[in-house]
Amino acid sequence: MTLSLATVRAFLWRSALFAGLWWVLTDGRADSWGVGSVSILAAVSLSLRLLPPVPTYVSRIGLLRFAVFFLVESLRGGVQVAWLALRPRFSLRPALHEIPLRLPEGIGRVLLANTLSLLPGTLSVGLDGRRLCLHVLDAAAPTEVEVRRAEIRVAHMLGLKLEET
Repeated sequence: MTLSLATVRAFLWRSALFAGLWWVLTDGRADSWGVGSVSILAAVSLSLRLLPPVPTYVSRIGLLRFAVFFLVESLRGGVQVAWLALRPRFSLRPALHEIPLRLPEGIGRVLLANTLSLLPGTLSVGLDGRRLCLHVLDAAAPTEVEVRRAEIRVAHMLGLKLEET
């Protein structure tokens, strides 16, 4: 059995992630690492079985641009949601939008859906093939334009080519 570079990287990253999570959950107590080490190895093994690693390219400049985009959009969305909540006469117009995605199937689509769920005012309801169903607080908002901007950032970060819709 040969281990691929992607598997070794996934093992190391996931081990670090689960170790960090264990450290936070136990307040960094040194006496918890006996049980923690076994738990971390079990969690990493299970995660590798449930979500096998795939070779993925991540552009560093794309990652930086994505992080800045996410921060700016989070702040903008938070201000927008706060404004909607503080306006006493404004009634929300929630809606569901189905948007065809241009990202190829795989991690890019999942990352996009999860990113949009983390931004204030939007929630990914479903991802079915090429179609993303989003719940939005304001039906008049330019949802598809915002999704396209996020889609471009994800594609650039992961080195993916956008498909035609």
